[in-house]
Amino acid sequence: MNTNDNNAIAEIKALALDMISQAKSGYPGIVLSGAPILYTLYARHMHINPGNPDWLNRDRFVLSSSHASALLYATLHMCGFNITKDDLKQYRSIDSKLPGSPEYEITPGVDISVGTPGMGIANAVGMALAERYIENILISEDESQTLIDYRTYVYCSDIDLMKGVSYEAASFAGAQKLEKLMILCDVSKVTNDGSVSTHFIEDIKARFEAMGFFASEVKDTENLKNIDKAITTAKKSKKPSIIIFNTILGSGSRNENNNVSFEGPLSDDDIFAIKRKLNITIAPFEVRKDSFVHVKNLINERVGKKYNEHVDYFNKIKSSANDRLLNVLRLLTNKDFQIPFESLNFKVGDTYSESLLLTNHKILNMVAGKSEFILGGSADMASTTKAYLSNTSIQTPLKPLGRNINFGAREEAMSGILNGMSISGLKTYASTKLIHADSMKSSMRMSAFMNLPITYLFTHDGVGASEDGATFEPIEQLTTLRSIPNMVTFRPSDINEVLGTWEYICKNKKTVSVVLSKNVMPKLPGTHPKMVLRGGYIVKKEEKKLDGIIIATGREVLDALNIAIELRSENLDIRVVSMPSMELFLKEDKTYQDGVLPKNVKTIVIEPSCKLGWGLFVSDEKYILGLNDFGYSGQEGEVLKKCGFDYENLKMKVARLLLNP
Repeated sequence: MNTNDNNAIAEIKALALDMISQAKSGYPGIVLSGAPILYTLYARHMHINPGNPDWLNRDRFVLSSSHASALLYATLHMCGFNITKDDLKQYRSIDSKLPGSPEYEITPGVDISVGTPGMGIANAVGMALAERYIENILISEDESQTLIDYRTYVYCSDIDLMKGVSYEAASFAGAQKLEKLMILCDVSKVTNDGSVSTHFIEDIKARFEAMGFFASEVKDTENLKNIDKAITTAKKSKKPSIIIFNTILGSGSRNENNNVSFEGPLSDDDIFAIKRKLNITIAPFEVRKDSFVHVKNLINERVGKKYNEHVDYFNKIKSSANDRLLNVLRLLTNKDFQIPFESLNFKVGDTYSESLLLTNHKILNMVAGKSEFILGGSADMASTTKAYLSNTSIQTPLKPLGRNINFGAREEAMSGILNGMSISGLKTYASTKLIHADSMKSSMRMSAFMNLPITYLFTHDGVGASEDGATFEPIEQLTTLRSIPNMVTFRPSDINEVLGTWEYICKNKKTVSVVLSKNVMPKLPGTHPKMVLRGGYIVKKEEKKLDGIIIATGREVLDALNIAIELRSENLDIRVVSMPSMELFLKEDKTYQDGVLPKNVKTIVIEPSCKLGWGLFVSDEKYILGLNDFGYSGQEGEVLKKCGFDYENLKMKVARLLLNP
C-alpha cells in the first residue's frame, strides 16, 4: 500500500460526503469508517471489468448495508465504472442513476437490489449457491472450464447482523460450505440510536465460527495492509468466511464514534475539517487524475489477463458442438429463457380427482424435466407441500448438482436466497404453507421489484387448514400477496387451472405466487387452462335470464358451481366466474371485463379470506362472502361451519342476497 492508495481513499470519502451534502440526506458515518475496506476490496481483490460491468465471470458484490450507498457509488466512480461527476451530483434525485439504495439494472456495477438490512446476506448466499451449481454443471462437461469461477462478497454492518434473516442465511451457508462467499462486516457498535451495548453484545466471531465459517477480526481498519492481509487469508479458506472490521463510525469527524454522524449531512465546518485532515484541496466532486490512473492500473494488472482468457473460452464455447455448454451460455447471456410448455403433453381424464398438492407436484416435475436450470426447495415443508423434484437429490456440498434444496425452517432466508439465485440466471421456486408468506414478504417484494422469475408455491389456504389451530389459518395473506406490485398471484381451482398457472409461469419472466388447496379436487366442468391466462372467465353461463353472478377462486369454485345448479330450482339463473388471478383479469381490456362481469348485475364473491380488494367487483361489501376475522381450532368441517363458510351456509347467503331487492 502506498500514498496513491491513501489519496484514493481520501477522495472516495470526500466524494461521498459531497454527494450526501448535495442531496441533504444520507449516511456519512459509514462512509468514513468503511472507505478503506471497500477500496481495498475493489482495488486489490475483486475481479471486475468496469468497462464491461456485466462480465459473466466477474466477482459479485452485495451491499447489504444499503445506507452505505454513497460510499459504494464513490468507489465505483473511482474504479472507472460509467458513473460520471454529474451522476454523483444527482445522488438521491428523481430518476437518478444513483438512487438512495442501490438498484439492479439502474447503476453500473450494482449486482442486486437488496431492500431492508440483513437481506443482502441472504442474497449473497443465493449468488454463491448459484455459482457453485452452474460451475459444477460446467465442470461435469469440461474439467478445465473457466467460464464460471467467481466469488461473492457482501458488505454489511452490525445492523445487518441484528436481523434474523442474516442469521438464517449464514447458518444455511455454513451448512452448505459455500467457500466462495465472504462477508465483510463493518462493526462500529454505534447505530442510529447510539451505542449497541444495551442490545447487541454477542461475540460475532464465535457465533459465525459455530455456524461453520472461517472468522477473523481486524482492529485497525485504517491500516490497509491489515485489511488486505485479512481478505487474502479468508480467500484461502475452504469455508464461507467473515471478516469483522472494528471501525470507528464517522472516523475523522468531530462526531466520530457518535450516532450524530450516523444519518444526515455533516456540518460544512465538519466537512471542511475532515477534508483538511485528508489533504483534500480540490473542489467538490473532483478527483485527481493520478488517483484514477492508479486504481485503473491496479485493476488491469490483476484482472486483465483473466478477462482476456475468459473471452477466449467464451468464444470457444460459442463455436463448440456441446449442447450442454451452449445451454449454460444461453442461460447466462439471456436470463429470460422460456420453457416449452406445450411439449409437456399432460393428459387430463374426465374422472381426474386428487389433491391439488399432488397435481402441482406432477406438473412441477414435468416442467423441471425440461431444464436443469429449474431448481428450488422448501422451508422444511417439502413432505407436506409436495413441492419437490423426484428424480434428483438434495443439494449438499458433496452433491452440488442436487436440485432439491432443504432450506430448513428458514422462510425469510429462503426467499432472500432465491433472489440471489434467480439474479444469477436460474429459474427457482420455493414452497411452504401460506401462513408463512408473512415472513417472506420483504424478499418477495424485492423479487417483484427486480422482476425475477421466481415461483412461490403456497399451500394449505383458508380456514379449512384448521388442524393446527387458528394461528395457522391464513386470512389476510392472499390479500397481501395480491397487493405486491408486479407480482401475479394465482389461486387455481382444479387440474386445468393448475396447468394454466404453470403455462403462465413457463412463458413469462415474472414473480408468481401460487396458492394451492390441500383438498382433493375433481376436474371441474367449464374450467380451461388457456382461460387462466385471462385471469377470470365464465365457467358456468346462465341458461336464460341472468339473475346474478358468483365469483369464486380455488376450491370454492366447486361450491359456486353446485350452488348455481341447486338454486336453479328456485328460479335463480346464476353465472359462475372463476377468477384464479385477479391481477391478470384487471389487465384485460374493459370489453372483456364487462363481458364476464356485466354492470348492474348482482355479483357475489366467495373466498375464505380477507375481503379487501374484492370491492372492485361488487356494489356493497355484503356481497363479499369472505372472512375479516381469525378462524378456530378444530376439524375442517367444524371450522367452516363455525365461520359460516360451509356449503349450506354459503348457499343460503347467496340465495338471500339474490332474492332480496
